[in-house]
Amino acid sequence: MRRRGGFSSTWLQLLVGFLAIAVSLVPSCAAAEIKTRPTEWSFRLLLPSGVTGAESLAFDARGQGPYAGVSDGRVLRWGGSAVGWTTFAHHASYRKLAMCTVPVAPSEQTESLCGRPLGLAFHRKSGDLYIADAYKGLLRVSADGGEAEVLATGAGGVPFNFVNGIDVDQATGDVYFTDSSVNYPRRFNTEIMMNADATGRLLKYDAKTKQVTVLKDGLPYPNGVAVSYDGTYVVVAHTVPCQAHKYYLQGTKAGRYELLADLPGYPDNVRRDGKGGYWVALNQEKGRPNATTAPVKHLVGVRLDGNGVEVEELTAAKGVTLSEVTERNGTLWLGSVELDYIGIVS
Repeated sequence: MRRRGGFSSTWLQLLVGFLAIAVSLVPSCAAAEIKTRPTEWSFRLLLPSGVTGAESLAFDARGQGPYAGVSDGRVLRWGGSAVGWTTFAHHASYRKLAMCTVPVAPSEQTESLCGRPLGLAFHRKSGDLYIADAYKGLLRVSADGGEAEVLATGAGGVPFNFVNGIDVDQATGDVYFTDSSVNYPRRFNTEIMMNADATGRLLKYDAKTKQVTVLKDGLPYPNGVAVSYDGTYVVVAHTVPCQAHKYYLQGTKAGRYELLADLPGYPDNVRRDGKGGYWVALNQEKGRPNATTAPVKHLVGVRLDGNGVEVEELTAAKGVTLSEVTERNGTLWLGSVELDYIGIVS
């Protein structure tokens, strides 16, 4: 006989089962935790006097570098504290125009003539460095450096207007890059956002045919590009609307363009992180229309796992923005189009 006010064994079993299901539906604290890494105390590697903007960073197959594109149109190489920075590559205009080597005006007024290297990516097997120059197009220079060869200045009958991010498929040698807008050059990049311009393109340079094809057009401010670890897709960062997408290169989804992640800020370059995921640099946090207080922390980068889930964030002092986060042997190298130094965080 059951005692008055007590539970039968059947009811007790049902209650235990219900609680077990409820607990299983609550996300694990460990799974939801996002690691925060401050960059305020990073070591600073100063750029040469008079230039700014390590928009993108790269290391060659021998581990030398970093290589950095800067505001006067050159790609520089760091040779260690004893050597310092040296000129590694440049567009032909850099040597021909006096205003490039001896600046007489702010770089934003001369970059269309001198060039403005943004994305950098090495093909390790050949040693070639591919350069996405905002104004000069897709460039390439050999491992010896020097004057860069112009590979392409347009695709599909449409000239490039704002060549931006770049990456190389190390298995095939094919190059993937973005043209951020058909209408606005880099100097007027804010107009892309203000006018909701969606004329950007994702492009491919075929290493065998030497031809450039348009993989996807009609894109809103496509910026950084990263080839996936297995080469089956490329990740494309859209500065607006603060997202990262996948473009599938192979398999049943080939040609499909789908969302990978919504981001907490306006992204720039995307790089593989060495752990199956991606580092995304943020050049501005996402606006908070109804916010009444300033954010507690200033985000400048996030790390996504292979599924697009945010697992780590980088913070910095207010006013600092990043265009690049490159991980090498556990050390983060941080670039910014506006700063005169490269940050290093161990």
